[in-house]
Amino acid sequence: MMRRAATLLALAGLVAGAQVARADDGATIYKRCAACHLADGAGVPGAFPSLKVDTKALAATPAGRRYLALAVIRGVSGPLTVGGKAYRGTMPAQAGLNDAQVAAVLNHVVKGSSARAFTPREVAGYRAGGSALNGAAVARLRPGSAAK
Repeated sequence: MMRRAATLLALAGLVAGAQVARADDGATIYKRCAACHLADGAGVPGAFPSLKVDTKALAATPAGRRYLALAVIRGVSGPLTVGGKAYRGTMPAQAGLNDAQVAAVLNHVVKGSSARAFTPREVAGYRAGGSALNGAAVARLRPGSAAK
């Protein structure tokens, strides 16, 4: 009986671990972003900015990393300039994502860049430091944005 209980507990742990891995998979999480930014990250001209234009460059700088994480965590509202094009829309905060999920989706978006990977711990720091920000304040954090 004890052996069976231990086996069941071990199996439950494996199943739970598999569910967490799927939940933290950046490509899977990105599907919620694709509704606006499209599956390939190209965005919709005039409505939703491309994630291909300068996201990888932003991920290579401390200010850019902070902006990217807070854009996901707190949302963004325009005006904002991406690739020389103005956007005035709103990206809602992805409040349902935990730090590991935010790191995973950001790593998926910047995949192939030379930027170091986002970590849950790093994201937690941005979350704590940006807790008082709204979407407009996050837009002003964007390096190179006309919203400064």
